[in-house]
Amino acid sequence: MSEQLRAALADELADVRGREIGPAVRRLIASYRSGEMPIAPILDSPEAVTAYAAYRMPATYAAVSRVLSQLGQLEPRTMLDLGGGTGAAAWAATAAFPSLQTVTVTDQSTHALDFGQRLAGTSTVLAAARFQPLALGPATTVEPADLITMAYLLGELDPPTQERLIGQVAVAARIAVVVEPGTPAGYRRVLAARDALIKAGMRVLAPCPHSSGCPLAGGRDWCHFAARLDRSTLHRQAKDAELRHEDEKFSYVVATRGGAEEVVAARDSMLEPVTGRVLRHPVTRKGLVTMTVCTRTDGVVQTPVAKSRPLYRAARNARWGSPWPPTQPPP
Repeated sequence: MSEQLRAALADELADVRGREIGPAVRRLIASYRSGEMPIAPILDSPEAVTAYAAYRMPATYAAVSRVLSQLGQLEPRTMLDLGGGTGAAAWAATAAFPSLQTVTVTDQSTHALDFGQRLAGTSTVLAAARFQPLALGPATTVEPADLITMAYLLGELDPPTQERLIGQVAVAARIAVVVEPGTPAGYRRVLAARDALIKAGMRVLAPCPHSSGCPLAGGRDWCHFAARLDRSTLHRQAKDAELRHEDEKFSYVVATRGGAEEVVAARDSMLEPVTGRVLRHPVTRKGLVTMTVCTRTDGVVQTPVAKSRPLYRAARNARWGSPWPPTQPPP
């Protein structure tokens, strides 16, 4: 998490005690893990928003930051964050893209938006961001933006609304980012969004090295990644946890529309997907690294790299989610 956001959250939550928000945190955890579409807004009170900010906002920031770090030299100028709550994705995007000039965060919870607006007021970059109420439904119209993000949103919508929203985003966005929990259900939602974005004429930038069908679709495995984040003292107290860190697992897709020269850096190559993506933690044995890699042409393959190979050092440094082969040549 950025130091600025860490400090802003610490100030906003300075008078909060873990035991006080523990019940609200447990209710949120139960709601998110149920896999069921909520019948009422999850962040329906200041107490729920406080609990969310203490335990979920850092995880959302970590996941979105990890996703945006895959996007090279893209230079969006305008951003729309749908269902953005307290603004975690906006903080991650402004850290990843200094080019952003206009940021709009929408959510159905005015309590979350108020909290997010207070946090943003501490940032020189986000101080002018707009936090606007928006309930997503059949009559919703998505405004155009260079970058449109949807982080942990689709699971809170019924399937027809999901489909309609993705269709609108495919038209309104130059760059579309969808992040969902790294569960089989979250992966299926991402996969459906990916298919819809491709059908609408967009092409996949990440994590996939291609815009063809997902080689894992219909099987027992699913595509997901992880971002490690430090837990604050309040975070540990609220969740009654002992570890000082946790791994946020997520599934995602990033797609772009061709010809978006006005929102990217000069090098067109940065608009191309990687050649391959590491799908699991690499397995390292003496003199050998073996990676599970989703490739552009051969599906998911086991890729061994021996110590005698030129890319061995890069393989030793590769991690779950890394491009493979590396986009930068080894030193």
